[in-house]
Amino acid sequence: QVQLVESGGGLVQAGGSLRLSCAASGRTFSSYPMGWFRQAPGKEREFVATISSSGGNTYYSDSVKGRFTISRDNAKNLLYLQMNSLNAEDTAVYYCAARKFPSIASRVNSYDYWGQGTQVTVSS
Repeated sequence: QVQLVESGGGLVQAGGSLRLSCAASGRTFSSYPMGWFRQAPGKEREFVATISSSGGNTYYSDSVKGRFTISRDNAKNLLYLQMNSLNAEDTAVYYCAARKFPSIASRVNSYDYWGQGTQVTVSS
């Protein structure tokens, strides 16, 4: 089992950048594909990005491709999401998630462990 804690959210102006972090407990972090998701008020939780256990394979939603970068440091049990060129539509609670099955995925129900989320607010 793994516990996840996100940090790095906050208020930023449109066009700005933020880097989110997700700290994982346990010695099995490096075996889990990981993902970032977000949920805006009144909307369903949606996929943002995913990364393979080794970090060698990534996949992004069309809405963030070219602006966001997912990465991980397995030695430190950390997952990151670098967010650039932010706009108001990126405002949401951002969640990191871990998947027990050894392949990347974009569905919410493909992930087994979730953090509590961190708020990102982009002012226009």
